[in-house]
Amino acid sequence: MQIGIRLHDTKKLPLEERLKNVKEQGFTCGHLALSKVIDEYPVGVSAMTPGFALYLKNLFAKNHLDVAVLGCYLNLANPKEDKLREITEKYKAHIRFASLLGCGVVGTETGNPNETYTYEEERSHTEEALGIFIKNLAPIVEYAEKMGVILAIEPVFTHIVCDPKRARKVLDTIQSPNLQIILDPVNLLHISNYHNQKEIVREAIDLLGKDVAVIHIKDYVVEQGKLISVAAGTGNMDYSDLMQFIKKEKPYIHATLENTVPENAVWAKEHIQKLWEEA
Repeated sequence: MQIGIRLHDTKKLPLEERLKNVKEQGFTCGHLALSKVIDEYPVGVSAMTPGFALYLKNLFAKNHLDVAVLGCYLNLANPKEDKLREITEKYKAHIRFASLLGCGVVGTETGNPNETYTYEEERSHTEEALGIFIKNLAPIVEYAEKMGVILAIEPVFTHIVCDPKRARKVLDTIQSPNLQIILDPVNLLHISNYHNQKEIVREAIDLLGKDVAVIHIKDYVVEQGKLISVAAGTGNMDYSDLMQFIKKEKPYIHATLENTVPENAVWAKEHIQKLWEEA
């Protein structure tokens, strides 16, 4: 696998220096969320020109790094029509940008049925919420097809697409080769189900494995009745099934670390690499 890192978890530096530092640490790819990494110049929709995309493409290539994911984590279930139109245009801008940037996928999560992107136990996991998400996602996937870009959704327990079954339903309903999956096993866990982590990871691999485009790797601890995300190798996650899946079925897949800090990122990378080698 190609181990990368979420760039906004790395040492805060101008982008040119940040990428150089990431490469020196031994990473091969990065998860790029423009607004979380670049503050020395604007990165909004109007700034997402072909020139900017090609500048970034050359900058990553100079450092021998791939853009594994171009992040666009906005709420496609927002009930406000004007806000949803704005969100849709931002997705399309990211897809156009990605087509020139040459990144692996445009990545997104799946939102909640409200304006605040807040998990609602009574509403977020309903069939109604899932239907709204699929309806709003479909035209964006169609646009991704036109632009030759892969859009990848990331199931998260506290979002609408909360488990592998619902993710499979989204894929089967839209039926597009340009719609794939970012698999983050920890995001499928919750204080209510983490004791069943092995069964949940195996179900995700069984139902979604062929459509997994990118892996996100982190860990978790339980504190005060909540699951807290932490760097890989510093918590309670069992990676054995995930590593075997990657080794057997996903050669050279982009696998990006999350929830690291500059002080433990290299250690986390080496820990995961060792687990892969031993799988």
